[in-house]
Amino acid sequence: MTTDRDSSATDDARDSSDAGAANVDELRDELPDDLHAHAAGMAYKFPDNSRRRIPGVLYLLVAALCVALWATMNDSSAMVNDGFLWAAILLAAVGLFSITSGWRMRVNEQDALVAAQGAVGFAVGHASAQQVWHGLRSRPTWRVLVYSAEEPPRRRALVLVDAVDGSVLEHLTQDNPVEDWDI
Repeated sequence: MTTDRDSSATDDARDSSDAGAANVDELRDELPDDLHAHAAGMAYKFPDNSRRRIPGVLYLLVAALCVALWATMNDSSAMVNDGFLWAAILLAAVGLFSITSGWRMRVNEQDALVAAQGAVGFAVGHASAQQVWHGLRSRPTWRVLVYSAEEPPRRRALVLVDAVDGSVLEHLTQDNPVEDWDI
């Protein structure tokens, strides 16, 4: 037998669960307005690798300071020891690497897509570019994945384009495998 008190408690629980479901529906994870690419209205400029030169110069300046302290105060100070010299050597090595790997990128992703289209020998439909680094001195390179313009695409290619001078370093072209999505 159900009393009025039991039915009102059940109604309250049902109302609170409906409110909880509404709150869950209202909570959505979304990007802030300033991070939407379509809302920005301007082209995105990829950061240039030549910015690596700035910390490289700072490393060299700190290395020079360490050498100067070691040379002038090594014998007279308990705080300055041979660790300053070793730190200077390490900082100088990292600074020289940072300066020599600070390539100025003259080729943007749009230019890399055009160079990739010229290298593959077919009309390009969908494509994407990703910046990677190549070699010991971290030369910036665009890794471009392209698909032919047919629907579905019959060919695909991976092209590496040098971001400094725009030359095509390598490319691999192959038939796009037929995928059966009716499983």
